Amino acid sequence: MTSFNQPISGNDLARFSGPNTFMRLPTAETLDDLDVAVLGVPMDIGTSWRSGTRFGPKQIRAESAMIRPYNMATGAAPFDSLQVADIGDLAINTFSLTESIRIIAESYDAILASGALPMAMGGDHSITLPILRAMAHKYGPVALVHVDAHADVNDEMFGERETHGTVFRRAWEEELIEPTKVYQIGLRGTGYAATDFTEAQGWGFQMFPAHELWGKSLDTLGREIRREIGDRPVYVTYDIDSLDPAYAPGTGTPEIGGLTTPQALQLIRALRGANIVGCDLVEVSPPYDPSGNTALTAANILYELLCILPGVEVR
Repeated sequence: MTSFNQPISGNDLARFSGPNTFMRLPTAETLDDLDVAVLGVPMDIGTSWRSGTRFGPKQIRAESAMIRPYNMATGAAPFDSLQVADIGDLAINTFSLTESIRIIAESYDAILASGALPMAMGGDHSITLPILRAMAHKYGPVALVHVDAHADVNDEMFGERETHGTVFRRAWEEELIEPTKVYQIGLRGTGYAATDFTEAQGWGFQMFPAHELWGKSLDTLGREIRREIGDRPVYVTYDIDSLDPAYAPGTGTPEIGGLTTPQALQLIRALRGANIVGCDLVEVSPPYDPSGNTALTAANILYELLCILPGVEVR
């Protein structure tokens, strides 16, 4: 009988003590026998406004100590059916974005070759491009659920083609994603031109602006996306700035008028049953939220994503 890793209980060891791993899970030195590999990518050299996301994984781990193993709303029991461990942080080159992108892609090739499903804590959104390159190496073009205030489809930023704002144009150009199965949710804010979003819509991207979602449950939208994706491999990338800054001020490029935390949970829970092959939570910048609330929210969103992964039992 398989013995699954369990988070350390707050009744066995006070939550303010113990290892600084995601949910105080065991650390894994190898990928052997892991179903899910939780990892940090502490990087902010791809960001264009406020830095600080290099500290994101550390604070997300710290705040995740509050989360208990059973999802009382959905019945999901991820630690009863999946072998999950924290494999630490990738050793990116903090002085070179190009080198860091190479390191991330090669690291993900190894994780995917092991059979583990990677769940990343960013880091700025530029980490998702090399992740999608590795995903495409294994699965071919994947479907994409992209929750974000920004479409990140710029051609370049200051002459650079690989940044946190160009990720999904590069992914489209390199055929890493299936364009008609890309869902961008929560988009809003000001733009460089009135046509900022129309080009990507022409590629097939489906966009759901935040103002069209105000005051609405996202259960229906999530179910529709789940149905359209079918059995295709799907990657989920969740930018914390998709939430209104009232809920998540600790981020590099905040935009007012965003999603609420209940909407975030509704959307994620409605995706249950999708063939998710990986996910990330990016753009938590602790220096802009000393309370830790943004990282606490991020940790809970990651837990909710863990709860809908293939193979999770429901109690």
